[in-house]
Amino acid sequence: MKKAVELQQLEGYVYEITLSRPESANAFSHALMDDLNVCLDEVEASRDVRCVIIKGIGEKAFCAGADLKERQGMNNQQVIETVHRIGQCIKRVESLEIPTIASINGVAFGGGLELALACDIRIARDDTNMGLTETSLGIIPGAGGTQRLPRLVGIGKAKEMIYSAMRISSKEAANIGLVERVVSASELLEETRGLARLIAKNAPIALKQAKRAIDTGINTDKDTGLCIESLCYQQTIPTEDRLEGLNAFKEKRAPQYKGR
Repeated sequence: MKKAVELQQLEGYVYEITLSRPESANAFSHALMDDLNVCLDEVEASRDVRCVIIKGIGEKAFCAGADLKERQGMNNQQVIETVHRIGQCIKRVESLEIPTIASINGVAFGGGLELALACDIRIARDDTNMGLTETSLGIIPGAGGTQRLPRLVGIGKAKEMIYSAMRISSKEAANIGLVERVVSASELLEETRGLARLIAKNAPIALKQAKRAIDTGINTDKDTGLCIESLCYQQTIPTEDRLEGLNAFKEKRAPQYKGR
């Protein structure tokens, strides 16, 4: 039986998670969530991963959100439980210690955009659209969208997008800081993989501590954030990687980091 999510290890300590339900626009079915959790288990257990790419299969959709056909047969409680499960899957992505990149290869609506928001960096095709469109269906974003989008683009813009259920182009998304890069469809995969390889060649402990300092500090005042940064910095001092970085710089060669 074909998996709804596939995990591939690329060269250079990069893993790629692919949502693989093109017939349903890569929507969040229970089967997809089952497979996604298995992939995340493997990523969390691996010592050979330093950056993760999340993408959708095909050219139509990154992820269209919840599987509304599957939801039609659910009662109210089942809907609540399913939305909670989607939120937990997305939270697992956000909680990964290593950097993550969303490669937005097609439309990203509802839970699909919420998944992208949980990644550290977003790169999108220049001819696609995205939005939190839930209010047009009589609901609201329920997997983190009302919390992550305002933190990324500001409260006013987030309210405008959520209240209106508007769908914005990837170019507009770049203008408001929702995505970091916009590239052509033919360039998207290599652009994403190239950035992932650039990230993954750096010291893995340093990457984890940098992510921790940013994600933890951003939700505090500046002075507290500076204390968090200092504590995270201190974690890199006793590592072999720090000494390797200094020696490589001195010897004018590329460092060979081991994550120790």
